[in-house]
Amino acid sequence: MAAIEIPTVLLTNTSAQLKMPVVGMGSAPDFTCKKDTKDAIIEAIKQGYRHFDTAAAYGSDQALGEALKEALKEAIELGLVIRDELFVTSKLMVTENHPHLVIPALQKSLKTLQLDYLDLYLIHPLSSQPGKFSFPIDVEADLLPFDVKGVWESMEESLKLGLTKAIGVSNFSVKKLENLLSVATVLPAVNQVEMNLAWQQKKLPEFCNANAHGIVLTAFSKLRKGASRGPNEVMENDMLKEIADAHGKIAQVSLRWLYEQGVTFVPKSYDKGRMNQNLRHIFDWSLTKEDHEHKISDQIKQNRLIPGPTKPGLNDLYDDEIKKKTYSEITRFHYQYTRHARHMI
Repeated sequence: MAAIEIPTVLLTNTSAQLKMPVVGMGSAPDFTCKKDTKDAIIEAIKQGYRHFDTAAAYGSDQALGEALKEALKEAIELGLVIRDELFVTSKLMVTENHPHLVIPALQKSLKTLQLDYLDLYLIHPLSSQPGKFSFPIDVEADLLPFDVKGVWESMEESLKLGLTKAIGVSNFSVKKLENLLSVATVLPAVNQVEMNLAWQQKKLPEFCNANAHGIVLTAFSKLRKGASRGPNEVMENDMLKEIADAHGKIAQVSLRWLYEQGVTFVPKSYDKGRMNQNLRHIFDWSLTKEDHEHKISDQIKQNRLIPGPTKPGLNDLYDDEIKKKTYSEITRFHYQYTRHARHMI
């Protein structure tokens, strides 16, 4: 099967004309084994994937690095791809989210990934005790004030050193973006956040898409899988099932909606068939005006899936986007989130 050419978006907040594929391959926990990862990466490259998303906290850097090395070797022999055609994103751990630790942490990640540079490096809006990784983060014992100005200056320095081609953020609310933009010389190229049909974040895209900001949104938890053991408000939504039946699609309705919003996304699947569907069943059709205006906009209950990685939860983590949860909901979340996803770190 011939590889498909994935649409790209131009990252404007960079010194070069850097294009990021709309669809990436996520690697949030848990990798089953290195062999499976290598096979999946090679298969993904053959199918047309060019963007791979990881983070030091995922524990996937080493596996992904080994996979990319082997995949590139095989791909070059098969004439498929070279490093310049790949887009690799990683994220700074909150334990290293301090001005003096940013560049050493990035250099460590590059060594683990066996790469000379990243295409995109992201930070979170939290800092915790250096060298002490705990999850969830204990607010009283481990959480520290976040020096956004100092950290971002170090991120900008990493650009000058050529360690990454672009810098960005993850899980930043509008208010937190405004705070960052007030001290930034180089604006963030990307903001990676939870975004899906059941959490549409209408204010955040409007802010990021403003001409003066030029911040590209990347969505995780596109299908609300992995971090929930209860009802899936995307995959099990009756209204979305109706739309899916009308178009002959299932999961791709949510991904197509993101694409039509100008949002990029990083689904994770090592299943050959699902990887293929996430490429070939998104770009050759469109949602209708009725889908957008009457079904998606008005009839899908909005609820954030991932409230945050701290214990107890921070009421101001998402600022104006916050949705309060009960104690039982927060307790259930920490159990589920520890098992399935660490997008916040």
